[in-house]
Amino acid sequence: MNLLVSGLFAQEEHTFDLSEIEKKVFQFGGYLEFRPVLFGLDRDSWLYKLRFYDLEEGETIAEYNFNALLDLSFEKGIVGAKIRTNTDITKSVSGWSHVTTLFEAFLSLKPSFSFHLDIGKKRMKWGKGYAWNPVAFIDRPKNPNDPGLALEGYVVLSIDYIKSFQGKLKTITFTPVLIPVNQHINSTFGNKNQLNFGGKVYFLFYDTDIDLMFLSGGSVPARYGMDFSRNITSNFEIHGEFAYIPDYIKEVIQEDGTVGEEQYASMNYLLGIRFLTRTNTTFFFEYFKNGNGYTSNEMENFYSLIDQAYQSYLLTGDDSQLEFLSGAASQAYRTFAPMQDYLFLRISHKEPWNILYFIPSFTSIFNLTDKSFSLTPELLYNPITNLELRAKITILLGKGGSEFGEKQNDFRLEFRGRYYF
Repeated sequence: MNLLVSGLFAQEEHTFDLSEIEKKVFQFGGYLEFRPVLFGLDRDSWLYKLRFYDLEEGETIAEYNFNALLDLSFEKGIVGAKIRTNTDITKSVSGWSHVTTLFEAFLSLKPSFSFHLDIGKKRMKWGKGYAWNPVAFIDRPKNPNDPGLALEGYVVLSIDYIKSFQGKLKTITFTPVLIPVNQHINSTFGNKNQLNFGGKVYFLFYDTDIDLMFLSGGSVPARYGMDFSRNITSNFEIHGEFAYIPDYIKEVIQEDGTVGEEQYASMNYLLGIRFLTRTNTTFFFEYFKNGNGYTSNEMENFYSLIDQAYQSYLLTGDDSQLEFLSGAASQAYRTFAPMQDYLFLRISHKEPWNILYFIPSFTSIFNLTDKSFSLTPELLYNPITNLELRAKITILLGKGGSEFGEKQNDFRLEFRGRYYF
């Protein structure tokens, strides 16, 4: 009997294999995505006339997007590397187009826990905000309608030096950053042939995350910022950001159609909360003051110039002014947050009615200046491992002359199927 029992236990004995938990030297992942979009056009809006003045479009247009994001990382000893590429193939009213972008490609050296060095193209990810990050001095702006989208980084050299302590101040991390700019490297960052220097100091103090950051150099005006994040309770968090640009230069299209510059001290800040209820409902609420943005008068002047250019095109067939207004000169007027005061609200509820892997949500962005806004209900479902299905519609509401009232669309209906590997 003893022999039989011993034999049974021997059969159940589990051998511990370190290879099961060891981190792989090479890791490969990413996703493939198909995203059809239906746009409901607002044929009376000025941005519609700016975009489609020489085309005869119906009430709606469709767009088909195919996307592949590939991630490759390497780590062995003190050496690491990461490459992330993104390929977009689009079928729109303009025909087929495709572009492959190197989002990140950098080399890492980590000789100790306290010292990390990265060189190459990478995202810095500064800021605590969900929809906006006014202190993200070395990153491209988020899309507040889809803040989780992967973004392209810049070529930098950055160092992290980490020091831990006992007491109320638990951690300090110093991150100096060099950002070269010329016609081949970081050419969209600002003025070329400049070497810019930035930095961030992180503190974990009284269980509060605090960052102080700055950026100087000839490519963009110098700027200074700070952010914080603190969990008041396990389900309630507050966060904020503040950025100050003493000599900000804003390009403004004048009433005569020329581009002028306005220089002033710009202050940008964000305050927000995240709250998780006992019923698994998450609330994100943020206020964003965009000191770099345009006033109501400046936006109305821009729309008036489109009106004049459009009427001139109808009379003479000359579209040169429309081409000018749809080019780089007006890019800042057509960004995700071109004006100065915004509210953001997102509510999501995990697995209602016990439907596993299902998350409905609702997002709204409100322009406090002109009282226009967007409403976006969304459904997210993961029916099987690695497959994500999302459907959402964005409805834009506002009077004539307002930001959302003058967008080229009344609504945008989107489906996304994404498979992770």
